Amino acid sequence: MIIGASSFAAPLPELRKEVESIELYIPKLGLYSGYRLVKENVDKLHDLLSTYSIPTSIHAPYFGETPKYPVELVVDTAHMGKTQFRIMEENISLAHELGSSVVVVHPGKVRGGRESSFMQMVENLRQLSAKAGDCGVVLGLENKEGTDLANLCCTAEELLRAVEEVNSRFLRITFDTGHANLTYGGDMGGLRGFVKKISDHVVHVHVHDNTGTTDEKYFGDMHFAPGEGNIDFTILRELHFDGVYNLEVFSIEDVRKGKVMLKSLM
Repeated sequence: MIIGASSFAAPLPELRKEVESIELYIPKLGLYSGYRLVKENVDKLHDLLSTYSIPTSIHAPYFGETPKYPVELVVDTAHMGKTQFRIMEENISLAHELGSSVVVVHPGKVRGGRESSFMQMVENLRQLSAKAGDCGVVLGLENKEGTDLANLCCTAEELLRAVEEVNSRFLRITFDTGHANLTYGGDMGGLRGFVKKISDHVVHVHVHDNTGTTDEKYFGDMHFAPGEGNIDFTILRELHFDGVYNLEVFSIEDVRKGKVMLKSLM
């Protein structure tokens, strides 16, 4: 088990003292000015990381709906234009440049029919997976929360179908504990079954907690520290996964709480 954390929890110099891996959360890392990737900012990040000798992953732009999410970086993988493809391919190339082995991508949204949106997402992911193969990185398709009915790939069945339809060794799964808990309404039996179904395809894990119920904020996706919701994190043992368990929480204090929990599972 490699314990990591997202860069939105704390500045990189602070995070590197606490974890063994850092997920670079691109939408708020200051690398973009509007739609443009700023080379000078990328160079600064590269120079900083080169002094750390710490593994990284990348969280690519997605369909962010919070007020602070940069509108220029909104990407719906089921409905992409030229600009969205360019941004996603830039992030895959950036992963190669920085030595990040995994790029986390979100599934798309339902607009019109679910099946037509799903198949368009599959076609787009095929193109992005080809780019990932060229760059020697793997995409981790993240399961989303079923409390938002517009989300694709919330259930294990639909998530696995997407991976099988794309049929590329460069597309696997990022398992998100909080999203799955919301999809199964806080039922640990359902959550444990989800984990068992996807375990053979997991390349990356997001760890955070919630109550398993929807809320007026973020459809219940609160990103609490482990222990502040209702998830029984022993479910992670069902994965039999030795890679990065990334604490996707909002503060360095929550990172420290999460570290205690993850170490107890080792």
